[in-house]
Amino acid sequence: MDRFRDTACVGARRPVLALLGAALLGPAGLRAQDGSKAWRIAFLAAGSAPRPGQFSTFDAITAGLRERGYGALQTRAWFADGRTDALPALAQHLLAWQPDVIVTNLTPATLAVQRATRSIPIVMAGTGDPVATGLVQSLARPGGNVTGVSALGPELAAKSIELLRELQPGLKRLGVLAHATDSFTPAMLAAVMPAAAALGLQLQVERVAGPGDYAAVFERWRRQQAEAVFVQPSLPGAPAAELALQHGLPSCSFVRGFVAQGGLLAYANDLAEIARLVVDAVDRILRGASPAQLPVQQNTRFGLLINLRTARALGVAVPPVLLARATEVLE
Repeated sequence: MDRFRDTACVGARRPVLALLGAALLGPAGLRAQDGSKAWRIAFLAAGSAPRPGQFSTFDAITAGLRERGYGALQTRAWFADGRTDALPALAQHLLAWQPDVIVTNLTPATLAVQRATRSIPIVMAGTGDPVATGLVQSLARPGGNVTGVSALGPELAAKSIELLRELQPGLKRLGVLAHATDSFTPAMLAAVMPAAAALGLQLQVERVAGPGDYAAVFERWRRQQAEAVFVQPSLPGAPAAELALQHGLPSCSFVRGFVAQGGLLAYANDLAEIARLVVDAVDRILRGASPAQLPVQQNTRFGLLINLRTARALGVAVPPVLLARATEVLE
C-alpha cells in the first residue's frame, strides 16, 4: 500500500498517540530499486491531525521532497492533540523509529524533540520566536541541531487581535486563552498586551493546561462580561471555538486550522510557503548541510481567514472591506 492511517489509544491516563504514515517502504538505510536511499522523515505536531479536506503541512512536505527526487522517502507523523504532557513520550516513540530528520510544528513539539536528541537534525515548520524560547542561538547561526522556519508568532497574534477589533469596533473586553506550559506563551503575551493596550482593550488572561479547563474559564468570562476570545494555537482549537460559539463570543487565533475548526477569524502564516521552506531545509540537510550552520528562515506570506458560517451563527456582520481583504472565506 502507498499510504496507511493507524491510530492507537493507549489508555485514558496515558498519552494518546495519533500516527499518520505514508510510503513506508522498508527499514531505514535500505536502498530502493533505483538505488536511492530510503530516507526517514518524522513529523511531530503539538496540535491535531488535519481534518479531511484541510491543508496538511505534513503531506505538502512529503510531496515536495518527492518532487526533489526522494522517491524512496519514508515518512510518519505523530500528533499530540494539544496535550503538551504527551509530547515527551511521543518524542521517544518517534526516536525509536530512527528517523534521519525530524520536522516539528509549534514550540512545545520542537522543545520536546530537542530535549530528546541533540544529534538528529530538527527542522521547524512554523515555530514562534525560536531565539526567545532557546531553540536556537540566533536566526543566522542556529548553533545546534535545530533550524527551519520561524512563524513570526508574536506579530501574527497581535495582528489577529487588531483584525478582530476591526470586525467588532465596540470590543472592550477580550478573553485570552493561553497555554500554561508552552514556552512560547511569554513571548506571545509580550506582543499581545501592548497591541491590546493600543486598541483600548482590557485583557482577561487565563492560563490553562488543556480543554479540561475551558468550561470553568468560559464561565468566569461570562461573569466578567468578556466580549470575545483569543486562543493560543498550541491549545486544542475546536473545543475552544465551540464554547465561544455557545457563549456568543467571536473568537480568533493565528493559525489557519482554527477557522476550519469553527473559529471566527485568524491572521495566519501561508502554510504552503512554510512547507516549501521546510522542504528546502530538509533537502539541504540530506545533502550534507549542518543545521547548526543553516539559517532559520522567516515566512513572509500571510493571510486573513474568516468563517462566515460562524459569523452568521453569532449574528456578526462582517464588513465588506474586511471580506475583500480575506485570502480565504469559509461559507
